[in-house]
Amino acid sequence: MMSQHLKYMARALQLAARGLFTTDPNPRVGCILVLDDKVVGEGYHQRAGEAHAEINALKVAGKNAAGADCYVTLEPCNHTGRTPPCVDALIAAGIRRVFVAMEDPNPVVSGSGIEHLRSAGITVETGMLAEEAKLLNIGFCKRMSLGRPYVRCKLAMSLDGRTAMDSGESQWITGAAARLDVQKLRAASSAILTGVGTVLADDPALTVRPEEGGWYPDGQVIRQPLRVVVDSQQRTPLNAQLFSHTGAVLIASTQADHNYPKAETLVLPSSNGQVDLSALMVHLAQTGINELLVEAGAVLNGSLLRAGLIDELIIYMAPKLMGDAARGLLHLPGLETMKQNIDLDIMDIRSVGQDWRILVKPVTSATA
Repeated sequence: MMSQHLKYMARALQLAARGLFTTDPNPRVGCILVLDDKVVGEGYHQRAGEAHAEINALKVAGKNAAGADCYVTLEPCNHTGRTPPCVDALIAAGIRRVFVAMEDPNPVVSGSGIEHLRSAGITVETGMLAEEAKLLNIGFCKRMSLGRPYVRCKLAMSLDGRTAMDSGESQWITGAAARLDVQKLRAASSAILTGVGTVLADDPALTVRPEEGGWYPDGQVIRQPLRVVVDSQQRTPLNAQLFSHTGAVLIASTQADHNYPKAETLVLPSSNGQVDLSALMVHLAQTGINELLVEAGAVLNGSLLRAGLIDELIIYMAPKLMGDAARGLLHLPGLETMKQNIDLDIMDIRSVGQDWRILVKPVTSATA
């Protein structure tokens, strides 16, 4: 019987993953209803402000929900936000048992939804495929438990660890498949972070472009992530590409004397003349940023890593050699002995077209 429970919860996780690009800042949640070993209802949360997964599944099941088992990837809510509590709908529908993959890390919900269901006489079991459920919402979990977003740093390098020629030329190190993979990373992110140096050198748009490869799910509304520029002296030009595309832009600075008509300016404390990156992370979390993708240069990447603010690095390695004069991956001054090395755990290596994608995590990273 356990294998059947796992099968149903795995299906609920598949449904939850359909919201990968759309639910932000809410978590990705899937739900199925099973009666007499037959799925009678399926649903997933699609967008913030719209019906939760449980409600969508109940609508499909109709009267067949009475006496059914519910498999849901995140604890049903027990409070009124933009939508009514899901626990009340499950109770009213006559659900018999609820299997919850993981408790909600949101302090407003945590444990109360499960307790409410149990007090209504519904059997609740938790923990089934919990790690998989947490991985699907790793940013939401970190924001709720630690008050910071989950930070991914995307890097592209040659086989000899170089990111640009000495002249600054860097397009393109990696192939089309790797660049398409980055588009999916952007779409799944709440925000993209870069530095003013990258803006001045490359003038990136940092947008999600689903027309490149036709990978974006049909019928889903494109959600452009927030673009954030770390710019202590406000050197971002007003004609930068960032301002020519839809989607919000935030300039994180240490001064407030510049008027950016197409962006919000955030004044943060100065740390040695630079934007306090820890304070920036706290601010982003407070505004609902779950997953932050860093697409920056060696200096900002190195500063974030030294500050312990990077949770994982996604490195695309191309089969190229760029030579000693080319620019390095991360600016990490002060590393002079082997004891000062920054240890990393390799989590995954796979081919993406002609390139390799390497996922590593700093050994000291705290995710939730």
